[in-house]
Amino acid sequence: MQLHFKQLGHGEPLVLLHGLFGQSDNWFGVAPKLAEKFHVLIPDLRNHGHSPHHAEMNYPLMAADVEKFFTAQKIENAFVIGHSMGGKVAMQFALDFPARVKKLIVVDMAPRAYQRVHGHIFEALLALDLSSFQTRSEIETVLVPKIPSLNLRRFLLKNLGRDDQGKFFWKMNLRGVAENYSRLGEVLSPKNNFRKSTLFIRGGKSDYINAADEDQIRRLFPLAEIQTIPTADHWVHADAPEEFVRRVLDFL
Repeated sequence: MQLHFKQLGHGEPLVLLHGLFGQSDNWFGVAPKLAEKFHVLIPDLRNHGHSPHHAEMNYPLMAADVEKFFTAQKIENAFVIGHSMGGKVAMQFALDFPARVKKLIVVDMAPRAYQRVHGHIFEALLALDLSSFQTRSEIETVLVPKIPSLNLRRFLLKNLGRDDQGKFFWKMNLRGVAENYSRLGEVLSPKNNFRKSTLFIRGGKSDYINAADEDQIRRLFPLAEIQTIPTADHWVHADAPEEFVRRVLDFL
């Protein structure tokens, strides 16, 4: 599978991996600053953005996709940052292909299992008959009862595209992701640990990484450092972009 990607900047390669329902554009709040120091490459993970769709989706497969992406782009090794689901992909990639990763940064995600908290989102999006809508605002209005957060609705609707006839369609493989959703919440089960510099950045207002996760993090990533940005929620790089960039550059 050849992943679609965007790139900017020059220097050593830095690969950014987005989260669930996301795409490469999610990183563009911080990517230009990082591109002042690095060659930033931002792929769309399988079943997301403009990358290919596939019926199967799990972390070993997505890590293998990233490894193929490295090969296709002639990247021997790189710095890797992943947020949320992309954080788990980044962890799996580092564990499976350690020679490919110089340093690893995981943003607000632990290697443990997570409860399924996005069921209402899949239900709401899959229930939409996109052919019946003329504007995005109409779709937004219909989604309000199940997805009251305006920011979340607009984030999700970035996945909408229009065909040559002006009809809406999902760029992401919405049904495929929904059918594999249980796999995306599973604990990582690697054969080895990753013994290189690793930074976990968590949001102080988020519960995705808690004190109970720290032992497991350090078992898999013995050199891990865990930092907190107090003002940030789960979307750390969007909530505190300047502080996030500062910490990333300090670490790299």
